[in-house]
Amino acid sequence: MRPRTALISGASVAGPALAYWLARYGYRPTVIEVAPALRGGGFAVDFRGAVQLSLLERMGVLDAIKGRATGGSPMTFIDARGDALAAMPAEFAGGELEILRSELSRILYEHSLHVPRGGTGSPGREAAATEYLFGDSLTSLTEADDGVHATFERGAPRTFDLVVGADGLHSTVRRLAFGPEEEFVSHLGYYVAGWDLPQDAADLGARPVGYSEPGRLATVGRTPRRTADPGYAGEAFCVFASGRELSYDRRDPQSQKKAIAQAYTGAGWRTPEVIDTVWAADDLYFDSISRVDVPHWSTGRIVLLGDAAYGATLGGMGTGSAMVGAYVLAGELALADGDHTAAFARYEELLRPYVTACQEGGRHTGEFLAPATQEAIDARNAALNDPATVQAMLDQGHTLSAAITLRDYPALLGAALAQPAHQPHPDR
Repeated sequence: MRPRTALISGASVAGPALAYWLARYGYRPTVIEVAPALRGGGFAVDFRGAVQLSLLERMGVLDAIKGRATGGSPMTFIDARGDALAAMPAEFAGGELEILRSELSRILYEHSLHVPRGGTGSPGREAAATEYLFGDSLTSLTEADDGVHATFERGAPRTFDLVVGADGLHSTVRRLAFGPEEEFVSHLGYYVAGWDLPQDAADLGARPVGYSEPGRLATVGRTPRRTADPGYAGEAFCVFASGRELSYDRRDPQSQKKAIAQAYTGAGWRTPEVIDTVWAADDLYFDSISRVDVPHWSTGRIVLLGDAAYGATLGGMGTGSAMVGAYVLAGELALADGDHTAAFARYEELLRPYVTACQEGGRHTGEFLAPATQEAIDARNAALNDPATVQAMLDQGHTLSAAITLRDYPALLGAALAQPAHQPHPDR
């Protein structure tokens, strides 16, 4: 019998993680990514709690991620004079283990390329496990008796046994197979932006600070992990409120930069200097803070994973949830031995309560970072200055992250799969 094939859209986090597990269980995964290469830059992402950390260890990437850890993201909230008002500890945003999204993506990509296959073939034998197609995108998905027929912007049409949408908040797979984005994505009233500061603005990022005014936050700082990078001066990170969804072209950075500049007109402190640096940014991230709710994560042979199915732009533990989701989806497919209908149903049954609870954190992230009134800003700062309140919030995050019991799929599928995977050095 030929190996089962799976097309995975998206090469950020969920896609490469799923490709690794599927390849380990004998599948032939293909990952398609619209970007011409792995994306650089981006925010730091985090893992927290025993469930997420043990999963990274089981996958064989925990040491590599620890070797690239940022050390967390502490920040001091300041007033217009630059005086400290409150401090946010490193673990508040950075969990127990924080890493730049681009570096996590690189580790998972390299880990998925050569996988010891235990599901079919010789146990422990390494093969070129995952095919990557960069610089291309799906244009149609059509189910047939023998699989899903996929067409692409650039590549030739192909047929796959399964298709997985791991392509984020604005998922192409979800749009093609489930319906238009507006049916599933809810705007939560805020926007978020991030970019690297130019080299001549090094003093702006000298210390990690955030300045809040009603409905808007501007922060600057440096990630210690990046201090040796040539030309690195720090990052800017902004969150602002908008009761209506903004009209801008997601593929046009200039349109996004105009929206950001308009949102911060008249802001105090050194915010005008911070915002002025966006015009030279070539690595801008800009999006709404939104939540994804899909009534059913699968249709036929097509299934959604990560942000495409249960995303929350910021504060919803999306990275940890995506990794857990990839592990559960691949494991259930392997246990079902080709019965994708049963596997997809079980994946959703096991995972939905967990990710829905995690998503709730994202509902209030904008309000916390950029409160709508000065009274709400003062209340947030008072909470951060109360150690008991901070600890309670940290404990809540740990409780949510651990609220799932993972099956030991490698053990269930055979001792051969439990052997440690080859782990290439992250610099290769």
